[in-house]
Amino acid sequence: MSVDAVLIAGPTASGKSAVALALAERFRGMIINADSMQVYSELAVLTARPKSEDQARVPHRLYGHVSVREIYSAGRYQEEAAAALAEARRNNRLPVFAGGTGLYFNVLTKGLSPIPAVPAQIRDAVRRRFDTLGREAFFNQLVNLDPTAAKLAMSDTQRILRAADVLEATGRPLSAWQAVAGQSVLAGLRLARFVIAPPREVLAERIERRFEAMIREGALEEAGSLLELNSKMPAAKALGIPELWRHLRGDVPLEIAVGEAKLATKRYAKRQMTWFRRYMSDWQWLDRDNFSNIIASIDQELL
Repeated sequence: MSVDAVLIAGPTASGKSAVALALAERFRGMIINADSMQVYSELAVLTARPKSEDQARVPHRLYGHVSVREIYSAGRYQEEAAAALAEARRNNRLPVFAGGTGLYFNVLTKGLSPIPAVPAQIRDAVRRRFDTLGREAFFNQLVNLDPTAAKLAMSDTQRILRAADVLEATGRPLSAWQAVAGQSVLAGLRLARFVIAPPREVLAERIERRFEAMIREGALEEAGSLLELNSKMPAAKALGIPELWRHLRGDVPLEIAVGEAKLATKRYAKRQMTWFRRYMSDWQWLDRDNFSNIIASIDQELL
């Protein structure tokens, strides 16, 4: 084996989980999640988490081990990914990291900035201020205190709250902390890095088919079981949740909700691809839509 670990990134519905499974079986691997939504235990269907029969074929780590009522941070991912990596190496298994969260791949390959933990009371105070001021006034106040926050999208609640949390807790802008390099999880290892990037029309069709399959497999029931979840929790932003909640609360017919969810998923996949092109241009891109050809290309790299 010419590498110590394999990284497989790709947009939602690109088939990266199937590729990871095939490689893990072929090379005695352990699949380690690199998707921020597949960590949540209550979101098996809507996040397309690997099915139990697939998880029984090879070891899988960091899937479905966190409650939707928890905030799962990149810092926690760093610790757990390092532990999973150590387990794989201890058991002579090839670590195969697979997912669609660019930040997690940054943690693996570049490290995480050493941003101090934000106390709960500060987070609570920041969210109360957000609710009191409203989005626009809150954002403008943040930019006045931290001009670099102007680069954030005002609509991205999670990111602007994070920037405000860090500024309030440390007195330094989030951008200043992010400029400090951290230790990467995979430092010193030989890596094979791939982006699975099917043609746009192929990906769009897969997204359509997959969401329809999710509905048949219980996505609506899964969303219904979480209706009481605070909408500001990260898990509440999972693809399909906001749209299916609208249907379950009587706002739109199911057909409309499904159509909106498909559209939201396509837009998200487009944002993922933009991120990958910006930050992973030096990875090996596999734009074939044939599964066998993708596996053959990766085999050629690894053998």
